[in-house]
Parts: sequence; structure tokens; C-alpha cells
Amino acid sequence: MPQMRYVILKLEQQLQFVEMPSSYAYQLTALNQRLHKELDKLTADHVPQLPRVIAECDDLELVGAAHTLIPGLDYINGLEQTFAGIQEKSYPLISLLTEIRALQAQLEQWYEEEAEG
Repeated sequence: MPQMRYVILKLEQQLQFVEMPSSYAYQLTALNQRLHKELDKLTADHVPQLPRVIAECDDLELVGAAHTLIPGLDYINGLEQTFAGIQEKSYPLISLLTEIRALQAQLEQWYEEEAEG
């Protein structure tokens, strides 16, 4: 079984728990920090709110049904769709999308290799 790492994100009072391959969790954290750094520069009318990474951990057991575990690829796919839908006028959004899509491609390859192995 592959080694997984868990990234915990928070938006206002809502928590999200993302399960990532351990070798890619740091990339999600770094991407999240970069996106937050650039969000204020966007000039689009509807810039989405983005949760902040608040923690990473090696083991996680969710108790109860109040929260669910989000597979890393599902989270990245949703992030890519969100940013692809922004109608940006000035800021070069393509650079942010390129970073998101790079991690997306790496995760897709990782999941394919895991399915084959």
C-alpha cells in the first residue's frame, strides 16, 4: 500500500482533508501558498475563495460523518476547473493554471502507476 500524507485545509470554519501521495503533499502545500500570494492580484469579477493549508500529517482517522477524505487528484481537478473558469482580464492567470496542471499531470501519472502495480 502506498504511503499517503494528509493535507488539512481551512476556509472560514470549514475544514477539508485531502489525501495525497506522501511525495506530492508538499507540492500541494507550496501550490496553495503560491495561489494565495497571487489571488489578490487577480482583477476578475468573481475570484473564488481558496482554503488555506493549515497542516500536514502522516496519519489521519476521521471520526463520524461530518467530514470526508478528498482524494488528491479529485481536489486538484476541482482546483483546475475553478481557476480555468476565472475570467481574468489583466493578470497572467495562465502561469497559475500551468502550476496547477503540472501537479495534476504528476498525480494522474502516479495514480496510473499505482493502478498498474
